[in-house]
Amino acid sequence: MTILEETWQHEYIESNGVKLHYVTQGEGPLMLMLHGFPEFWYSWRHQIPEFAQDYKVVALDLRGYNESDKPPEPSAYVMSEFIKDIEGVIQGLGYDRCVLVAHDWGGLIAWSFANAHPAMVERLIVMNIPHPAKFFEGVRTPEQLMRSWYIFFFQLPMLPEMWLQASDYEIIGKMFTEMACDKSAFTPADIEAYKNAAAKRGALTAMVNYYRNAFKGGQTNWRVLEVPTLMIWGEEDTALGKELTYGTSEYVKNLQIRYIPNCSHWVQQEKPELVNQYMREFLAGF
Repeated sequence: MTILEETWQHEYIESNGVKLHYVTQGEGPLMLMLHGFPEFWYSWRHQIPEFAQDYKVVALDLRGYNESDKPPEPSAYVMSEFIKDIEGVIQGLGYDRCVLVAHDWGGLIAWSFANAHPAMVERLIVMNIPHPAKFFEGVRTPEQLMRSWYIFFFQLPMLPEMWLQASDYEIIGKMFTEMACDKSAFTPADIEAYKNAAAKRGALTAMVNYYRNAFKGGQTNWRVLEVPTLMIWGEEDTALGKELTYGTSEYVKNLQIRYIPNCSHWVQQEKPELVNQYMREFLAGF
């Protein structure tokens, strides 16, 4: 544990009938961070101390992940439930709005939450996840279908969990080390942390259930979002093509996009200083 981590507090909050774990540091306006797959709060380790200087930073474990509750019912992993989780967390922490920062699956939730509750999002920062309307357009193209093969594999029963668990969760580690442009961005301790989180009882099925329900109960009525929004995108993302960002301004009135070359899907972990700089510049501009 580093000196910085010693100042981080591990807490739990009840929201929407589930107990959610989070790590927090700092005081002030709320900055809520939502991780992606196959991660947990730890993916924000480079951002927590930076923004705790000015905010109460809360890095959440999404339901089904790490130390948060893992409801056994597949129906617990649908977007309407995720939105209620975030609403309850913001209110349960004593706030009526937040700066919402998100990556990957957390970003899909953040987009959907901002669409449903725009008054509760002061600023939106999403990383390497397109607007859902653009994503569902994209998966109709052969290029993105090939990139998204795993989404369809994850629809199968049992096999995805067996694949992810095999050889001491080897695939979990490879998702980070093999996708990253800068392999040194992930230490052996980082990889062990991700493997250990995935190894918690019930976590793998919960994590895969996000994908099993990805095409169920999602929003289709997308308003033009007026929340000031920053999209940060690592250009060498092998799972999501850069072209998915094109045309996002159709859905977002006040949008900034920052592309980062020579950087993978794991943008805030691979280029933390640059990501933090772009976040700072965006937040200072309002």
